[in-house]
Formats: sequence, C-alpha cells, structure tokens
Amino acid sequence: MERIEKKASGFGVRTETTLFTQAQAGCAESLNTLMEQHEGLVHLVVRRQWLLTLEYEEALQAGRRGLWRAVLGYDPERDTRFSTYAYPAIMRYVWGAVKAEQRRMKREAPISILVVYSYETGSDPAWLKYQQEIRDSLLGLVKRLPEGLQEVVTERYGLGGKEAQTLEEIGRQLGLSRTQVGRLWKEALVWLSQPAHSQELRSLLGRHNQKQYELADELAQAWLRRRGGRNGHR
Repeated sequence: MERIEKKASGFGVRTETTLFTQAQAGCAESLNTLMEQHEGLVHLVVRRQWLLTLEYEEALQAGRRGLWRAVLGYDPERDTRFSTYAYPAIMRYVWGAVKAEQRRMKREAPISILVVYSYETGSDPAWLKYQQEIRDSLLGLVKRLPEGLQEVVTERYGLGGKEAQTLEEIGRQLGLSRTQVGRLWKEALVWLSQPAHSQELRSLLGRHNQKQYELADELAQAWLRRRGGRNGHR
C-alpha cells in the first residue's frame, strides 16, 4: 500500500491536495472541511490587527471571506505552505472591514463637529476607544436640537449616513440664503456646546470642567451680542 506522508494538521499531503482540487471544482464539503481546518488562522490574524471600533465577530467574518478566497486561489502543487499564502489574503479582508467601519463612523459622527466640545482635533487613541459611545451620545444630543437647527446640523455634517452639504446647498433645500443658514448653523453649535445640554458628551471627551464651561459661555455670550440678545442689547 502506498504510504501517505502525514502533516502536522493530520491530513496527508495527497489528501489535502485532493481537498483543494475538489473545493476549487465546486465541492462544498471539501471547501467546508478546509475552512474548518484553517479557522484558527483567521483568529490568529484578527487578534494581531488593530480593529478600532470594528467588532471582533465582524472582523472574523471578514477574515473568513479572505480565507475562502485563499482556498479557491491556492495552488497546492507549488512549494508554498497554505498558511503563508492565506495570511495576507485574510489580513486584506480584515483591514478592508476596518476601513469600511471607519468610513461609516465618519459619515455618522464626523470628527469636525467634536471641535465644539474639545476646541481641538486629532485622533488620540483615548477617544478612539470610546468612539462608539461618543457617536451615540453626539447623535442623541443632535436629536434634541430644535427642529430647524437639527436639520441644518444634520445636513452640514452629513449625519445619519448622508453626504455633508455646504451652506449654499442647505440654503437651496430650505429656501434660505447662505447667510441665514450660517446663522442657524452657528446658533446650533452654541446650543450644542452648552454644558446644560452636553454633560454626558463632555464627560466622555474629558471636557467636563470649569475652564470648558467658561469657554462655552464665552461662545454663547459672543453669539448673543451679535444677535442683540441677553447681555448684548444694542
């Protein structure tokens, strides 16, 4: 009887070669066997990646798609181990999912609006860790805006998956001039910055202190003076 050389995986060289051949020919059973055999490689790749806000299970699903592509594209006759061939394919799919999640997050909670609370921009890992909480808190706060202001902010920053709009574009939608829309936008930012409205979000961003309250009040007072409101009558 012909001896079949055993690999560490428990499959013979010819046995595994047959599985790849059959899987690539459309055999679902062989494909599933190989997918199960190399599931550990997907977990290894995912654990080594910086997932940011992407959930681990979603990263695994992306990695499995990369493994599937690798199984279908691998040539078992070449002198290359399957794990060596599949690793970069799995990694590409995982990173693709990470980038897609980041694009989604930016559409739904763009960093630019956070300047209202932090007075600075950046990508500090401390807030990236809590980005999901920040996004939820920010969107909840925007929903509390008066209806007209809420629409301007939503369109201006592209919240809810929409494309961000210019003041001119928003004006055309609302039948207002660019100047009028600009005033509504600034009024909305003043409202959003007030500690009475934004305590939860300020706490998440570490901007829950007296200095930040004073800065927010200065913004509000300057706005009111320009409008001739409280403490700013002409």
